[in-house]
Amino acid sequence: MSTGTTILPPAQAPQPPSTPMTAEEFGLKHAGDHVEFIDGKVKEIPMPGSRHGKACNWFAFVLGQFVQANDLGHIFINDTFVKVPTQSDPQRVYGADVCFVSYDRLPKQAEIPVGVLPISPNFVVEVRSPSDTWTQVFTKIVDYLGAGVPIAVLVDPTTRTVSVYGDAVGQRVLNANEKLTLPEVLPGFSVPIATLFT
Repeated sequence: MSTGTTILPPAQAPQPPSTPMTAEEFGLKHAGDHVEFIDGKVKEIPMPGSRHGKACNWFAFVLGQFVQANDLGHIFINDTFVKVPTQSDPQRVYGADVCFVSYDRLPKQAEIPVGVLPISPNFVVEVRSPSDTWTQVFTKIVDYLGAGVPIAVLVDPTTRTVSVYGDAVGQRVLNANEKLTLPEVLPGFSVPIATLFT
């Protein structure tokens, strides 16, 4: 009968708890990825398609002409990372379709970071994607406003409408026969809604 000694594996040292990733770390790590950072998890965002892309481009083009002509600020597009801290998720980051940041908030000569915008935009534009549910869209709008973005604009290519949300304006729903103005954040800006969908 064997009386050999049983050799136990060495005890493993306890691992320190992992530190949650911050919004800024997420932005640097995932710059260029089609993702958002929600509830501590990196969430892939479906590619929205050509109609969405055209609406984003046209809005940015019209907005850019006005902002550049009046030397007002920066325009960011292509799912730019915007930090939108909520009570339950202080590191939340969304990818804004289009957003405007005035030179008052981010000086003209300021260095633009690689990752997350360092300041809340004056307004954010979300173009509803085919994969977006209304719950997802309205959650984003509420989160943007709660994070200090004064105005959130929702463009819906399907219904050909533009909705404007903000504490100062409540909700304005505009159809293709009307003009979009944003006097609260961009006085003088005006664009016929129909042109955004042509």
